[in-house]
Amino acid sequence: MCVVFDTDERIYIHEKILAEYHLKEGLNVPAEAVEEIVSANGYRRARERALYLLDVRDYGFVELYQKLERNYSEDVCLKVCKELAGLWLIDDRRYAASLARQLFEVKRVGMFKAKQELKRRGLSDSIIDEAVEPYADEEDSFARLEELVERKYERYLTDEKGVKKVKNALLRQGYGYSEINAVLDLYDLDFEEYS
Repeated sequence: MCVVFDTDERIYIHEKILAEYHLKEGLNVPAEAVEEIVSANGYRRARERALYLLDVRDYGFVELYQKLERNYSEDVCLKVCKELAGLWLIDDRRYAASLARQLFEVKRVGMFKAKQELKRRGLSDSIIDEAVEPYADEEDSFARLEELVERKYERYLTDEKGVKKVKNALLRQGYGYSEINAVLDLYDLDFEEYS
């Protein structure tokens, strides 16, 4: 609903907020009450937006806060995120575990890249360490890298230039030089190793 003030200023307020504050045409509203009504309306909008975003995919506390902060005030974003965290709709540990599983099992990234991505999402170091711990085994990491090379990069291992491209691609995926070289040593490359 559109609320028009004597000064011709217009504010769009949700009908539930209008009903909550018993607003009707011709009502004289003090300035302090207007601020409270506008704040309540902003909170409702931010909460609805957050719920919509969480319906699409999971978010961490910081990531959702930053997403809301683009359109709403700091205090409203913090209030919404705290409320949703209290309702367990936002859970950084659950989010980190889910994201780590996707990064390691689907995207097949290395430990460095996974930690970097989790950090970029605003997760704390302790939560990151907890999330990547199931994937820290060197043998599993080697197997994931071996499968990635076989599935995606094996066709490029025909010459030195291709090997260099594969190594650079794997470095960008977050794997270390020693891991990459160990996997590439499994291939009988007829030319001199390119490092």
